[in-house]
Amino acid sequence: MGETPHDLVKHRDIHFVELHPDPNQAETASHLLADIEGIVSVTIVSATHLRITYQLMQLSLEQIEHGLTAMGLHLDNRLLYRLMRALYYYTEDTERANLGCTQTDSKCTRQIFADRYQRLDHGLRDHRPEHWRKYL
Repeated sequence: MGETPHDLVKHRDIHFVELHPDPNQAETASHLLADIEGIVSVTIVSATHLRITYQLMQLSLEQIEHGLTAMGLHLDNRLLYRLMRALYYYTEDTERANLGCTQTDSKCTRQIFADRYQRLDHGLRDHRPEHWRKYL
């Protein structure tokens, strides 16, 4: 009853609230998730609906959604979405535990977004050596 690689690729929908300062949260989330290791594809269905495909051994839906909420995006918390989210979190945690993957084995969500931030050329890095910074 071994897992095939196809079973370890998950397809999930992420829904965002409509009333938010960013009216196109799905596009913002797709840009944030585009270069993250473990994410296979991100498809924008509508301005508040995102379809995502990812490798379960590298990421879980809970980690992805916690990262998105940490970046200021708001998930839709209607009862149906909360129940689906809780079911996905539980089944993915159980599946990962059965495969021997714990939370500490994969990169934490904060590290994933920190890596992406480091790779961006945003002009906020100080390229001077450490010993020069304290003199200026």
